[in-house]
Amino acid sequence: MAAERHYYVYLMTNKKNAVIYTGVTNDLIRRVYEHKEKLVKSFTSRYNINKLVYYEVFRDVGCAIIREKQIKGGSRAKKIELINSMNLEWNDLYDGLL
Repeated sequence: MAAERHYYVYLMTNKKNAVIYTGVTNDLIRRVYEHKEKLVKSFTSRYNINKLVYYEVFRDVGCAIIREKQIKGGSRAKKIELINSMNLEWNDLYDGLL
């Protein structure tokens, strides 16, 4: 029997919580590590996005992608509301994943 796959929609920010990035991945630990270490030259490396502040888990990749688009299409206030619902202090959740 194959292992069940999970997909993650996640929000990351920088030290000053000035920018909120939304992404989707099938390996949250690897993907956050890539952002933190700036292994991919992208939006997140330009804006020093290095703090995981929110994530949701899905079993279906289609549902994860729909949710990512829904969050990306929302206002900054909606994203802040989501983060506060899980992580009021905006702590980096990455270490808790390891």
